[in-house]
Amino acid sequence: MIKVKVGEKAPDWSAKNQNNETVQSSDFRGKKLALYFYPKDQTPGCINQACNLRDHYEELKKHQIEILGVSPDGEKSHLRFIEKQSIPFPLLVDEDKKLIDLFGVWGPKKFMGRTYDGLHRTTFLINEEGIIQEIITKPKTKAHAEEILQGFEIK
Repeated sequence: MIKVKVGEKAPDWSAKNQNNETVQSSDFRGKKLALYFYPKDQTPGCINQACNLRDHYEELKKHQIEILGVSPDGEKSHLRFIEKQSIPFPLLVDEDKKLIDLFGVWGPKKFMGRTYDGLHRTTFLINEEGIIQEIITKPKTKAHAEEILQGFEIK
């Protein structure tokens, strides 16, 4: 499942955001980064999570925490999601699942007694040196900003 561990250097990556601009891990050296993987734009849990981060965005920024969302949705879907929910942070396009595979957040899931492969909602907190400080598996979608602050040991 998850291919990285707390205390390890986060993998190097590069991806396009909703505006087709290249974003890479090196852009965040010297900064705290919450890299959160979510299953699908405009679904209830993903809306709750993105809106919780939106509502606490200024507080996260005050503590120099950058937020990046990642899902297998495309650029147009991300743009609609950002516009409809007023999301103030970038969403990365991962249609080929390169980042998803790199971090190991794809695998078997169960829903209503059925097993299928899908994305596991997971957040990686990466410190200023590029080290994984915390991995939040199964984040609380309506209290995720608080989890991120706690993970970075900000009271």
